[in-house]
Amino acid sequence: MKPSIGITENNRQAVANELAVLLADEYVLYTKTRNAHWNIEGIHFYEKHKFFEVQFTQLDEMIDKVAERIRSLGHYADASLKSFLAITHLAEIVVDGNTSNNYIKELLMDHESIIIHCRENVHRFGNEYKDFGTSDFVTGLMEDHEKMAWFLRSHLKETAQA
Repeated sequence: MKPSIGITENNRQAVANELAVLLADEYVLYTKTRNAHWNIEGIHFYEKHKFFEVQFTQLDEMIDKVAERIRSLGHYADASLKSFLAITHLAEIVVDGNTSNNYIKELLMDHESIIIHCRENVHRFGNEYKDFGTSDFVTGLMEDHEKMAWFLRSHLKETAQA
């Protein structure tokens, strides 16, 4: 049964398509953060290992919320790695060396890319597609990514001062 929530089918489809890209970005970033958690080496290993764990746990929750938002609009959330890699904005780059700085710089770029993508779509969701709920939802995700990026940036500042 299709939802009757005051948003046309075409608009719900367009929003679901954009959210699918966001879901792919979130999943790729989650995987890259897990990789950092598993493979980090060097000074302050334990602290960075735990730091990345906090971040991938946050991303896991965000992934679930994006998929559930797609479902609430009456569409299915595609959940295959092949489909994610086909539409993500992020590159599946292999970090050069397992140091915290290398991982943090890469993850920071990805968070900032997602922030920009969210910011570009916030008004489109509300104004163009008349889906102010998704506009608000994406604003919240953007704020979560801004905070995560701040934490990553702060780690880079710490190592620059050392």
